[in-house]
Amino acid sequence: MRILANGYIRQLMLSLSIALSVFDIFLQAGLFAACGKISVTVAILSLCMTATVLLLCFRYFKKQDEFIEKAANQITRFLAGEKDARIECDEDGELFYFFHSVNALSSILNAHAEREKRRSEFLQTAISDISHQLKTPLAALNIYNGILADADNMEDARRFVEASEGELERMENLVKNLLKLTRLDAGAIALEKHMENIAEIMEELKQRFSFRAEMEGKEIRLEGEDNFFNCDAAWLSEALGNILKNAMDHTAEGGVITVSWKKRGGIQNIVIQDNGSGIHPDDIHHIFKRFYRSRFSTDRQGIGLGLPLAKAIIDAHGGTIEVESELGRGASFSINFLIPTKL
Repeated sequence: MRILANGYIRQLMLSLSIALSVFDIFLQAGLFAACGKISVTVAILSLCMTATVLLLCFRYFKKQDEFIEKAANQITRFLAGEKDARIECDEDGELFYFFHSVNALSSILNAHAEREKRRSEFLQTAISDISHQLKTPLAALNIYNGILADADNMEDARRFVEASEGELERMENLVKNLLKLTRLDAGAIALEKHMENIAEIMEELKQRFSFRAEMEGKEIRLEGEDNFFNCDAAWLSEALGNILKNAMDHTAEGGVITVSWKKRGGIQNIVIQDNGSGIHPDDIHHIFKRFYRSRFSTDRQGIGLGLPLAKAIIDAHGGTIEVESELGRGASFSINFLIPTKL
């Protein structure tokens, strides 16, 4: 029998047989010393008890062996690629606790495998997107270099050098943003959250765009007080900067971009509002898609990654972003983060 192949079980069964046999011998010896005869009835009862104990032990170990065999089969199925294979562990006991731990390990391995698969898929998509989007600036650079080679004066050369620098900068931003998006999507970035003052983040954001605003005759207004929020300041600033840049791109000279923030109950709210050209109704549901370019937009330099990257960062913080717009009267981006509270 297979369960007796287990040395520990075989030794236990043998020890029980010897112990019960010795017990029976001593019992019969005691009866003989007291009564001068051996009781056949006691002998039969002792043998029945011995057989019963051994049978119960055998059945117990046989049942355990069946559980282990089923568990081994499920593990074999899992190793063969059946991700949903699990061990039944609805009962109590150390053995079933062990089975539960094996099931938990299987779930963790599945999660890791799925994460690695997503990372691989995102990397492939990123490479495809990068190669596709680089075609236009690379073609432009080839044209500019050809013109530069035949340029007759320094003014033409300077003009096309500036155009080449613009295309190179566009390529650099494209690659950076795509890689950031890919890492966020794949979960390869761990946000380092700390209690940060929103007012300080907004002031730094304003300073970053102050030169451009001055050159283009636009105004950036900040409305809010000191307000502490648990976030990754660098990544949140990246997201807000992309939204603010989008507002600047679609606001004419003399326009105003207002950035406001406040807490509303258990919500940290941030609003970036402009009085620019607004978003066409046909576009408003697509602006967070990668590489989306509106047929109504006059902006030919944008690559359609700023707003998707902003949304990915906000999603990673557990927040939401909504947009409202009226064509010709501007747009308003409202960002909300749930503030955890202790019960």
